Amino acid sequence: MTTSVEETTPRRVRLPSFGVQVLLGLALGVALGLVARSMGADGVDATTGEVDPNWLTETLSTIGGTFVTLLRAVVPPLVFLAIVASIANLREVTGAARLAWKTLVWFAGTALIAVSIGIVLGLVLKPGEHTSVAADAASTPSTTGSWLDFLTGLVPANVLGLEGSASPDGSVSMSFNVLQILVVAIAVGIATLKVGEAADPFLTFVRSALAVVQKVLWWIILLAPIATVGLLGNAVASYGWDALGSLGTFALAIYAGLALVLLVVYPVLLRVNGLSVRQFFSGAWPATSLAFVSRSSVGTMPLTQSVTERNLGVPRAYASFAVPLGATTKMDGCASIYPAISAIFVAQFFGLDLSITDYVLIAFVSVIGSAATAGVTGATVMLTLTLSTLGLPLEGVGLLLAIDPILDMGRTAVNVTGQALVPTIVAKREGILDRTVYDAPRGRTPWREDAPTAEHPVDEQASGREVVGASARS
Repeated sequence: MTTSVEETTPRRVRLPSFGVQVLLGLALGVALGLVARSMGADGVDATTGEVDPNWLTETLSTIGGTFVTLLRAVVPPLVFLAIVASIANLREVTGAARLAWKTLVWFAGTALIAVSIGIVLGLVLKPGEHTSVAADAASTPSTTGSWLDFLTGLVPANVLGLEGSASPDGSVSMSFNVLQILVVAIAVGIATLKVGEAADPFLTFVRSALAVVQKVLWWIILLAPIATVGLLGNAVASYGWDALGSLGTFALAIYAGLALVLLVVYPVLLRVNGLSVRQFFSGAWPATSLAFVSRSSVGTMPLTQSVTERNLGVPRAYASFAVPLGATTKMDGCASIYPAISAIFVAQFFGLDLSITDYVLIAFVSVIGSAATAGVTGATVMLTLTLSTLGLPLEGVGLLLAIDPILDMGRTAVNVTGQALVPTIVAKREGILDRTVYDAPRGRTPWREDAPTAEHPVDEQASGREVVGASARS
C-alpha cells in the first residue's frame, strides 16, 4: 500500500500573527493582573516594612523584568555597532549632514505641536481645580532635572558608557548611558572615516558583530508576547486603578493629549507627506505595543530601529542614526504633553497664575529640555526641570506620583511611535524611503526577516514567496 506524502508529513501548527499574539498577551496580562491583585499580599516584611507580593505577582514581575533586562543587555553593543557602521556608510550617502539637520528640525516641530496640545488641554480641562488629591501628598522628588545635566551627560565616564552603583547590601549594579554611548560611537565612526583604508579590517569586524547582535535581538523579540503578559500583569497587580479617582481629570487630560498626537497629528503628517497611515501603524505596531507594556523607550529602541528599517523602508545607515538619537531626545509623551499639563496642574493646585511668558517657557523647555536631560531620561526629571524653570513648587511632583506608572505606559507608546515616524517622513521627503518595503504586506512576525531594505532591494522571485510565521523558522 502506497502512503501519500501528505499523510506522512506532519502538519505544522500555524500560530497567530505576531500582532495577534501581542494582543492576546495584553488581554491575558490584564486578566492575570486582576487575579493577582484580588489575591492580596502575602504579608509585610518585618525588617523593612515592605509588602510582600503574592506568588502570582512575583511570577509576573519576574517574567516581565527578565525580558526588559534582555533588551537592555542588547542596547549598548547594538547602539555602538550600528552608529559606527552607519557613519562609515555615510561616505555612500548623499547629503548626510542635511539628513541630520532635517531630523532635528522634525523632532523639534512635532514636539512643539505636542506641547501646544498639552497647554490647550490643561487650560480647558483645568485638572488642578478638579482633583480630590490631598495637599499633604505634596513632596519634593529625590531626582531633579538641571540644564547642566546635558553637558555632563555628554562626557563619557568610560569608552562603553557604563556606570556602576553600590547598593546598601554591598552589591554593585551596572547601568548605561545611551547618550554617552552615542558620543563615543560617533567619535569612533568619524575617526574610522578619517583613517581610511587602514580601518577596513575594523569595519569588517563591526559589520559582522552587528549582524550577530541583530540575530540575538531577533530571538529576544520573539519572546515579546510572553513578556507582555508579565509586564502588563505586574503593572495591574502592583498599581491597579484605585488612584485614578482623585486624579481622574488629570489622567483624562494626559491620555486625551496622547490620543490626539498619536491618532490625529501623526496621521495628518503622514497623509500630508503621501504615506499610508495604515501601513505606518501596522509597521510600527510591534514597537508601539512593546513600549506601552515595558514603559522604556531605551529598552524598546532595538525593536524600534528594526521595524523602522524592515517594515517602514528607512535606509539602514539613516535609521541606525536617527532612531537611537530619537530614543534619547524625541519624547512627545514624556517631554511635551506630560510636563505641559502637569505644570498647569501644579499651578492651578497651588492657586498660582501663569503668564503668557510662562506658557512660552513651557514650550521652550519641552522642545529643548528633552535633549538637555537625555543623560538622565525620565518624566520626573523633565517635570522638575519645567517646574524649576517656571518657579513653581517642586513639591507638586509628589501629587502626581501615585498614578505615574499608569500614565507612563501611554507616554512611552507615543514616544516610540514618534521615534519611528520622523525618520520615515524625513526619508520620504529626501527620496530615500523604500516604498516597496513600506507598502509591502506585513508578515506574521514583527517584520519579514527576508524583507527588502534600501541596501538590499527586493528580488522579484523572492517577493512572491509566502512569509511563514516564527514557529516555522529554524
